[in-house]
Amino acid sequence: MAWDLLNFIAVAAFAFSGAIVAMSERYDIFGVIILGVATPFAGGIARNLFLQEDVIHIWEQGIFLYVAFGTIMIVYFFPKSWVMFWNRWNLYLDAFGLSAFAIQGAIFAMNHELPLGAVMFSAILTGVGGGVTRDILAQRRPMVLHTEIYAVWALITGALIGFGIIDYTSTVQLYTLFVAIIVLRLLSFHLNWHLRFRDLYRL
Repeated sequence: MAWDLLNFIAVAAFAFSGAIVAMSERYDIFGVIILGVATPFAGGIARNLFLQEDVIHIWEQGIFLYVAFGTIMIVYFFPKSWVMFWNRWNLYLDAFGLSAFAIQGAIFAMNHELPLGAVMFSAILTGVGGGVTRDILAQRRPMVLHTEIYAVWALITGALIGFGIIDYTSTVQLYTLFVAIIVLRLLSFHLNWHLRFRDLYRL
């Protein structure tokens, strides 16, 4: 139940992020809904397709879909002066969603008894898929394609769970990993960490 609650919050965070991006790009209500719904759900749908597992369509998401729609409507009726303010905080919402969905993706693969490679792949695709979809629909360069470290944190999440370093049946360990990935993602942004080889020589 504790992890289900976190998933509710993660869906709301990604829906909020997608809707804020759409509002900042001056999309109409249809565009706001599309980005707000795609951001929390596209990663999981893509993951299932690639892993050849049953796909839970957006309209079959149950309470999660209502959480997303409720969040989108709140954002849409924000005073317009608030949109740019919240857009500056989108990084934090994205870090929250990245961490939660990467863990969710790894757990999904583990529950289906998939091999290590599939666990890491599932963590990456679930963690970054929604953000990539949001950025593409908003005609922005996806963060996963930047030199800035982004998808690596989802990869590490999958590896830690796949190798059994983190016990995915332990709520305490999952929440510790969740917080750690958020902190590392934010540090990598604020400290300008990169994966460029030439930067390694400066360390």
